[in-house]
Amino acid sequence: MISAGQLADAPKVLLHDHLDGGLRPATIVELAADIGHRLPRTDAGELGQWFVESADSGSLERYLETFDHTVAVMQNADAITRVASECVQDLAADGVVYAEIRYAPEQHLTAGLSLEQVVDAVRAGFEDGMAKAERPIVARQLLTAMRHQARSMEIAQLAVAYRDAGVVGFDIAGAEAGYPPTRHLDAFEYLQRENAHFTIHAGEAFGLPSIWQAIQWCGADRLGHGVRIIDDISYDASAGLDGKVELGRLAAYVRDRRIPLEMCPSSNLQTGAADSIAQHPIGLLTQLKFRVTVNTDNRLMSGTSMSRELALLAEAFDYGLADFRWFAINAMKSAFIPFDERLAIIDTVIKPWYAEALA
Repeated sequence: MISAGQLADAPKVLLHDHLDGGLRPATIVELAADIGHRLPRTDAGELGQWFVESADSGSLERYLETFDHTVAVMQNADAITRVASECVQDLAADGVVYAEIRYAPEQHLTAGLSLEQVVDAVRAGFEDGMAKAERPIVARQLLTAMRHQARSMEIAQLAVAYRDAGVVGFDIAGAEAGYPPTRHLDAFEYLQRENAHFTIHAGEAFGLPSIWQAIQWCGADRLGHGVRIIDDISYDASAGLDGKVELGRLAAYVRDRRIPLEMCPSSNLQTGAADSIAQHPIGLLTQLKFRVTVNTDNRLMSGTSMSRELALLAEAFDYGLADFRWFAINAMKSAFIPFDERLAIIDTVIKPWYAEALA
């Protein structure tokens, strides 16, 4: 068993978290008042509840609509920097020691900022947040292109231009249906030529073809969600691993190649990718030793944190400290920072804490 205190203190690694999905409700209220943006609720507590209830629809498209309000208040440099700083401080307070935070620069240009100014504002916020955080944390940026738009090459070039200034990778996000990753193949081929890292949202609201394209056509280093890989695994759910389990060609490839799965349990429930935490594919995928990582996706919309996600998994699957250690090391191995920096966090932060806790 793991205590609440241990859960909060345990070093965590977060690879899939959206900057515009993790704002503090009170900050949204203040920033909206500054620019005259109308919110559905003006009380911070009520607004936070509204985001969760609105996102809890079972539809990815409806879930994405909640971002209209968070993006609206992130259109000037000061607001973006504030949000970025608070994001890092909140994660550190929850025991996160390394985080890759993603956002789409193209969504923050309506007030006249350039793409470069948006990235600079986030960078300033991350640096401020790391300096103010109550616990040590390393935070890096992932630049996202919207899959229904046509700026992926531009954003990919931006990611490469800033890869020595806090940006560690690239991503595409948005509704999957009708917008396959191959639509942005030129951007992914450019990133590969530039020896750059990238992850792709795939296998969340759409099935195996999305995962296959992301890996075999586009060359993704990681899969954002990837939950539908379960569709390529045949097993008797009632028997669990005591019964026969057969991996299809794609599932076997993902496991054999140790392709990281950025799994976000609570978010997947809201978007209809899973019916409950206990029925979430993360349980079977963990037992089968896929490269599973645990993530928050959008902390505001899901009303969650890394500690809460782990607590939910502990309750559903009887996970303990040894399992959380495995998740943290999986994620740190899969991070986009250089190998020596990954190893340093594993050897000097993650392993020592768990060795003492498990002693």
